[in-house]
Amino acid sequence: MLANKTAVVTGSTSGIGLACARAFAEEGANVVINGLGDADEIEATRAAIENDFGVRCIYSAANMLKPDEIATMIQNAENELGSVDILVNNAGIQHVSPVDEFPIDKWDAIIAINLTSAFHSTRAALPGMKKRGWGRIINTASAHALVASPYKAAYVAAKHGIAGLTKTVALEVAEQGITVNAICPAYVWTPLVEKQIPDTAKARGITEEEVKRDVLLKAQPTKKFVTVEQVAGFAVFLCTDTASSITGSILPIDAGWTAQ
Repeated sequence: MLANKTAVVTGSTSGIGLACARAFAEEGANVVINGLGDADEIEATRAAIENDFGVRCIYSAANMLKPDEIATMIQNAENELGSVDILVNNAGIQHVSPVDEFPIDKWDAIIAINLTSAFHSTRAALPGMKKRGWGRIINTASAHALVASPYKAAYVAAKHGIAGLTKTVALEVAEQGITVNAICPAYVWTPLVEKQIPDTAKARGITEEEVKRDVLLKAQPTKKFVTVEQVAGFAVFLCTDTASSITGSILPIDAGWTAQ
């Protein structure tokens, strides 16, 4: 379905991003993965995508805090793979703390990586998409783009910002064959979620098991974590012709969270 297309997925060495990269590759797209991790493990991940799906996969070590590296990542993808047709802005970090104790450096980093990096990559990718008259930009937002939770001021602010960026860009390119949408998962069992459990337990004065049961899954009526495969499948659907009239949408995949 996506043969001869190229997808750039930020924050894709694990979790949701890696699932998206593999899902696009399964549909025939070449992919650029990006993110942190052990160099040997990243190379194994990259090689596995090529071997499993018979596509090209390159790795970019672009730092999402650095606009020039983000622009270079997009340009290198254009040069090496011929185009950037699909952009998934997925890179994200988290910190849990009361707002009056929130470390300033953590606030700055979360806003930069979770929100500002999406602006820089979108800005870099759009000229090529406009020239070709086709593009799909998918922003990984969160249920926290729609509702808030305590102790996550920077993350909630960034995800609400992603929702606004998504709508604005969608309107700007609506007549140019480009769609822009945000996927809003509830809690997905990923390294990012797993790492925040101890901090949440400390902030709330409860056990880690209580965090899982009474905090993470409390708002999800299904009482189940969303899977990375479900999010990746949703992203693939948004690249189909069937979804070509879906743009500027903030789309929950949240186990019923925001229905309440």
